[in-house]
Amino acid sequence: MPRFSLVLAAGAVLATMGSAAAQPAGNAENGADVFKKCRACHMIGEGARTLVGPPQNNLIGRKAGTFEGYSYSPLNKAAGEAGLVWNEQTIFEYLAAPNAFLKKFLTDNGKADQATGSTKMAFKLSDEQDRRDVIAYLKTFSK
Repeated sequence: MPRFSLVLAAGAVLATMGSAAAQPAGNAENGADVFKKCRACHMIGEGARTLVGPPQNNLIGRKAGTFEGYSYSPLNKAAGEAGLVWNEQTIFEYLAAPNAFLKKFLTDNGKADQATGSTKMAFKLSDEQDRRDVIAYLKTFSK
């Protein structure tokens, strides 16, 4: 293998390692504290019920806009119908800017005509580590 190729390969490995280091894992214990901000609208855990927003039990892996008995915004329902399933990455992006995320998701999936209105989720969680921590906490309540 030529020397130049070895240098490129080593650079690719280091870049991959650097990106993993730039994305620290979430801490569920810290996430429980951060989730207190969410409790005005959402419940989680045993006995969780609908408040202003749906319960967050089993959120990871759930199709958006589908918690039975909760009346979602048309924007959120449309995102689910377009294939949005909550996972760590989608939740991470959503929590930073819920309306913008759903509209971009719909637009990127050829549903720009449905990317109107707004979600009921007015809260934004801008701190990246807080989002990672909340996701780690949510994972403890997912199958």
